[in-house]
Amino acid sequence: MKFEEIAAVTGKGGLFRIAKPGRTGIILESLDAQKKKVVVGADAQVSILSEISIYTHTEEGATPLVDVMRKIHAEFDGDTGLSKTSDPDELKAFLQHILPDYDESRVYVSDIKKLVTWYNLLAKDHPEVFEIEPETEKEEEKEEN
Repeated sequence: MKFEEIAAVTGKGGLFRIAKPGRTGIILESLDAQKKKVVVGADAQVSILSEISIYTHTEEGATPLVDVMRKIHAEFDGDTGLSKTSDPDELKAFLQHILPDYDESRVYVSDIKKLVTWYNLLAKDHPEVFEIEPETEKEEEKEEN
């Protein structure tokens, strides 16, 4: 599974695998143990994880969520010790540690809670998404040169 195949839907908790587009919307399958299928209409706000970014003070203005999650995984290997019920100051300190230049005025505690919840779900049930594919490594090397 890849980040391009995972979606979040506004108003629905959790993450979903994009099963296939249908005539009336998109068929999604929950990533939790239930594997429940849901059809969301064209009017639903569906966000693909690979297209989400976190605001930063860098020149680009944002860092892709994929990069942030891979950095979390490299450092914590699936166990951040945090949850959505963690103390707000603890959540802010966590993101400050992972992404020192994040924009505190535009990234809310609720966003950090979502990040932690999504990371914990993926690390528990789908750790393979954090692996960098050889094709991606080659593209990154070309960009650096």
